[in-house]
Amino acid sequence: MSETLSAADVGFYRENGYLILENRVPMDIVEAIRAEIARFEDMARGMTASDGRIDLEDSHSPDAPRIRRVKLPHTQSRVVDDLMRSDHILAPVRDLIGPNLRLQTTKLNMKSAGYGAAVEWHQDWAFYPYTNDDVLAVGLIIDDMGGENGPLMVFPGTHRVGVYDHHHDGVFAGAMDLADSGLDLADAVPLTGPAGSISIHHARIVHGSALNTSTRDRRIIFYEMMAADAFPIVGGRGAWEGIEEFDRRMLCGVSTLEPRVTACPVRVAYPDHDRDGSIYEVQKAMGRRSFGLA
Repeated sequence: MSETLSAADVGFYRENGYLILENRVPMDIVEAIRAEIARFEDMARGMTASDGRIDLEDSHSPDAPRIRRVKLPHTQSRVVDDLMRSDHILAPVRDLIGPNLRLQTTKLNMKSAGYGAAVEWHQDWAFYPYTNDDVLAVGLIIDDMGGENGPLMVFPGTHRVGVYDHHHDGVFAGAMDLADSGLDLADAVPLTGPAGSISIHHARIVHGSALNTSTRDRRIIFYEMMAADAFPIVGGRGAWEGIEEFDRRMLCGVSTLEPRVTACPVRVAYPDHDRDGSIYEVQKAMGRRSFGLA
């Protein structure tokens, strides 16, 4: 029995690789997360370089703090962690990939008004392939998201095509050259909606987002997760620190020692580039860019 999604919702996700569920999270929770973001911004004041908690915009200064990502926000905020484990997030995911769910990672991407950094076109699967592709990301829309403030954009159906080349000059750059990949920007769909909505996208759908040059923030938390019987493949960048740590990432249901293996395309996410840091730094290794720099 479905918990929250209709058969049409599930069919749309299977065909297109994404969903938008409007007004899914109550506004009191959204407001609590906005308060947490203000706390993170205070933490960034005085920082001179990114660290293990906060990734800074290139235009950041200690007196004018600018954050582009909060790393693993569920480990830094009880509010973020509680929402991740709630039915607001997990119920639609269970409808799509089953009752046993495990966490891949979390991140809070901060596209502040006027300068929020772009994320070049990519597939999450290029970074972390698993033994099966019941792998997805849930995005909590914290600010009203429209076409003008750098929304997440996807190419519908690309989750069924394969895995694209994310290398440049012989190293893994974590981004695709759109033209070389045979994709037309006119076919991209923006995932817009009011604050409190969630997006869900398959790990293999091609997605990216432009600079936020508007006067409105566009902040989003991504909860990335997979079926509990999806195990990381060597050659990808999915975290593996042993079965004990892997099981500590269970979100609901039961774990297993029997990986489910299905035929999925995989491209090794190596050799490394000479840049260190988040996807924003990794993608600087690519050549032709689709979006500008903040």
